[in-house]
Amino acid sequence: MGYAIVWLVNTILSLMTWAIILSAIFSWLFAFDVINRRNRFVAQLADFLDRITTPILEPFRRIIPPLGGIDISPIVVLLLINFLKILFNRLTAPILIQMLG
Repeated sequence: MGYAIVWLVNTILSLMTWAIILSAIFSWLFAFDVINRRNRFVAQLADFLDRITTPILEPFRRIIPPLGGIDISPIVVLLLINFLKILFNRLTAPILIQMLG
């Protein structure tokens, strides 16, 4: 049971990392007009990524202003997610595995 919880937490953190990276790439592709929202699949995928990442990124966007038009909040959030992942795997995961087997 402990291994399953550790796997689930690590998987969720990894999926959030990828969602933030993909959302940033999509925003750049839209900004440089490489892709547009007229394509239904692209619009749905971009909307899905925005709905997932906005609740995480928005508090950081309020605190960190854009620097020269560049939003660095995804970078800060990615660093924070990686920090939390390392902290969880080093401190909490061994305790969970030992307690729950």
